[in-house]
Amino acid sequence: MTETPAKPTAKKAATKTATKTATKTTTATKTTTAARKTTAEKAPAKKTAAAKPAAAKKTTAKKAPAKATAKKAAPARKPESRVAMVRRARRINRELAELYPYAHPELDFGNPFELLVATVLSAQTTDLRVNQTTPRLFAVCPTPEDMAAIPPEQLEELIRPTGFFRAKAKSLIGLSTALRDRFGGEVPGRLEDLVTLPGVGRKTANVVLGNAFGVPGITVDTHFGRLARRFGWTTAQDAEKVEADVAEIFPKSEWTMLSHRVVFHGRRVCHSRKPACGACPVAPLCPSYGEGETDPEKAKKLLKYELGGQPGQRLKPPADYPGQPALPLAAS
Repeated sequence: MTETPAKPTAKKAATKTATKTATKTTTATKTTTAARKTTAEKAPAKKTAAAKPAAAKKTTAKKAPAKATAKKAAPARKPESRVAMVRRARRINRELAELYPYAHPELDFGNPFELLVATVLSAQTTDLRVNQTTPRLFAVCPTPEDMAAIPPEQLEELIRPTGFFRAKAKSLIGLSTALRDRFGGEVPGRLEDLVTLPGVGRKTANVVLGNAFGVPGITVDTHFGRLARRFGWTTAQDAEKVEADVAEIFPKSEWTMLSHRVVFHGRRVCHSRKPACGACPVAPLCPSYGEGETDPEKAKKLLKYELGGQPGQRLKPPADYPGQPALPLAAS
């Protein structure tokens, strides 16, 4: 017998095996392709998902400054109306009138000429120092005629304690000569005349008019200007502008006494460097409260003159002054 029929069987088996292998390869290839496609399709989704947190972070970063700004921004204060300011200012004046019913010019004088001379001498020094200096001066030069004739060197020596004595001596001799030659030896009672005298400006003229002639005037010295700004009555630094601003707030009849009260308060309570806010009766009405010492006990120690139990500035104060007279120059 021959074995020829067996060969086709082997061939069929081989073909069958090859077919199966090809089928497996094709299936694997399809599976791989499908997997790659799926991966490719999912990739953008992942990228988008990853991009969302980044975008969110970026948005948060942009919003952060806005939140910070909102925290820093203080609630805006309602601005004070002109009417409210005037009412508050006049109430402060009434409070100061109750606190200082004895307010007065703190320069010793017996007539308009003595007040004029004392006011000129008060520049760049205290009223106390002037009051300690003028008794000897007026004993030698009681009239404009006497002062106009005195040798400059002698006058300088008499007023030396007040400082800047050379410039002040020149002004005093000049104004005394003008009073003698142009006004018959009398101090004029008009602002426009007073300001023509050497060494006399609006402040000095208003002091003389208000206290020697009874003509209302606002005296803007360093104390008055400082408190007028702290009280919110003006923002001006120039003395004439301060005077004009304050004059619009108060009636003319109050100008002279208002000046005394404000200056009294500036010297005793509302000091330049360290105001005694905690001992200030007008603190509730003051927009600058807190610039100084607010503790009541500590603030009380900052009070000066009669409020602090110390001598005043005048050697001869008015009868109603509740404090002690100042000491003469030799005893101080």
